[in-house]
Amino acid sequence: MNATVFFQWIGALPPILQAVAVVIAFAVVVVIILLLVDIAPRRGALYTWVRLAMCLLIPLAVMWFFNSYYWAMGVAVLVGALFFFLDYRSRDGAGYLIQLVAFMAPAMLLLLAGLILPSIQTVYASFWNSTGNDFVGLSNYLWIFTQSDGVTSVINTIVWVLLVPTLSTIIGLAYAVFIDKTRGEKVYKLLVFMPMAISFVGASIIWRFVYAYRSAEFEQIGLLNQILVWFGGEPQQFLLNGPWNNLALIVVLIWVQTGFAMVVLSASIKGVPQELLEAAELDGANAWERFRSVTIPSIRPALIVVLTTISIASLKVFDIVRTMTGGNYGTSVLANEMYTQFSKFEAGRSAALSVILFILVLPIVIYNARQIKKQREIR
Repeated sequence: MNATVFFQWIGALPPILQAVAVVIAFAVVVVIILLLVDIAPRRGALYTWVRLAMCLLIPLAVMWFFNSYYWAMGVAVLVGALFFFLDYRSRDGAGYLIQLVAFMAPAMLLLLAGLILPSIQTVYASFWNSTGNDFVGLSNYLWIFTQSDGVTSVINTIVWVLLVPTLSTIIGLAYAVFIDKTRGEKVYKLLVFMPMAISFVGASIIWRFVYAYRSAEFEQIGLLNQILVWFGGEPQQFLLNGPWNNLALIVVLIWVQTGFAMVVLSASIKGVPQELLEAAELDGANAWERFRSVTIPSIRPALIVVLTTISIASLKVFDIVRTMTGGNYGTSVLANEMYTQFSKFEAGRSAALSVILFILVLPIVIYNARQIKKQREIR
């Protein structure tokens, strides 16, 4: 990674040269900020060409420094949109279409090279064998739905998508309702939201210690097994015994995503008009009826966003399964099986699994986008 190489190079310099390099880097940052703040909004053909050059040079610099197409694509979109807006304002709206194409062209090229073309190549590869020399048609897809490994990964993925969004949303909503306007609300929210700050790998390592197993003759280091021993039970291998091991993994993602659901839904609940709740109370509605008939309909857009976002995260789950079980003992999911087949040099099967994963995610994304569009039309 070029960023790592750069910092290693800085660290290898003598202290005086390190100070000089830091000053130069700081000066470059100041120049870029001045460019964005002062030079970028100016009128004139010269400054338009400067803005166009920045739309290309900044994403290329990001791609070189971070060695990542995705960072470059994101920066290209942001920079292109920013400079288009500035140029559009500076020229009083002249040449709208030409400006739009010119400023967004670098971002579109990066999207084409880093996202669209690889997607097309993946679909194409899913119809060929592992070496890419023989056309096998739908054989890779048939393997997924006829072999135990493929069927298990599909079934487990469906279970994840059914349980994680539902339970995370229900728990997050209940928590948001119960702590709403209570003393210490911020602290309670912080405690539930903290797992969101942990990576999936970090969360998985934490929960591996929770599920850790030792034979009955040894002292337990896993929290759950120690509790079982205290109550006179036998230690259990939570990550090995199916199908409960899948539920043990699902608990980890629920633990992480509940904080997200709670924060979004809590903010939405606070936006429910107080007049509606008071009117329902005057009509004789109890707390449950007010919640069901007033609060839930009012926060429906937030519920949809939470459910669809967590559903997509559940479909793409990989880190938790890979870190905790490696996909063994009947716990593999589509993303993990895709990686497993690729590591076995079965590129065709891996591509087919990724296409199926994309097909499963696509309806959720479309539904979410349509709901957002409807909400904008209502407003």
